[in-house]
Amino acid sequence: MYYIVYGFLYLISLLPFRVLYAISDFTGFILYRIVRYRKQVILNNLKIAFPEKSDAQRALICKQFYYRFTDNFVELIKLISLPVKAINRRFKRDHETIHALYNEGVSIDFVLGHFFNWEWCNLSYSYQNPYKQIVVYAHVSSPIAERLMQKIRGRFGTVLIDSKKFKEQFKPYINERKAFVLVADQNPRFLKSAYWLPFFGRLTPFAKGPDANSRLMNNAVVFCNIKRIKRGYYTTELKCITKAAGSFEKGEITLKTAALLENNIREDPPGYLWSHRRWKHTFTPDRDARNLLQTDQMNHSN
Repeated sequence: MYYIVYGFLYLISLLPFRVLYAISDFTGFILYRIVRYRKQVILNNLKIAFPEKSDAQRALICKQFYYRFTDNFVELIKLISLPVKAINRRFKRDHETIHALYNEGVSIDFVLGHFFNWEWCNLSYSYQNPYKQIVVYAHVSSPIAERLMQKIRGRFGTVLIDSKKFKEQFKPYINERKAFVLVADQNPRFLKSAYWLPFFGRLTPFAKGPDANSRLMNNAVVFCNIKRIKRGYYTTELKCITKAAGSFEKGEITLKTAALLENNIREDPPGYLWSHRRWKHTFTPDRDARNLLQTDQMNHSN
């Protein structure tokens, strides 16, 4: 069954972008107007994030989101066959920062959010990356979808590690110089041990693991700001937060990456994945006060 699905998607990926975007427009219209896919979740998230905007402004962001959301999927399918030259033309990387850090002999934690198109970002940076690029991902329940995502994401050699099997699968790479790609805005699996910090003005849980790993390994930490130039064209800005995370206090890296992600989203609100329930958890003082972070805890200046 996998080969049938893959063969079908491969043929779809050969279609020109104008046809794929026509498919995206139609699908976006269906999701927005008819299915109303997670529309209330999206609008609730936008109300939390942008209370200063009017209902009409948030409704427009919501509408634009649906079309960016479906663009993300057709662009993902296109990656199955898109030539390297086309990828490099459509997605601009910051080679200089990556190679400069590699030449300094440090491993990096490459942090980004669920910002379109993060899949293109992963694949683009994995091509001719001097580092061993490693991505921690959430396992997909469908075996066919899981295999497809592994094939697409690993096209240029990215190592994929299941978040639920992290310790076991990460062991072979502990002593290698690596670019460890982390999506910073995942809801934490273990709420009792999560950091809580202001994110769009609301206390929000963030997993402790990435922060702890960065400091333990004394890695460099780089935040990737994805910017959409126009449909099908992106560029990235890399901000090196530190070259030695071991000098940071607990939670400080999490505070900095969350602030950078919020800025990224504010610059282009429709480009963020608003359909997931980022604020489904509520801060409970008795449980969470010991893990509360505040912006005045950032001892290192930007």
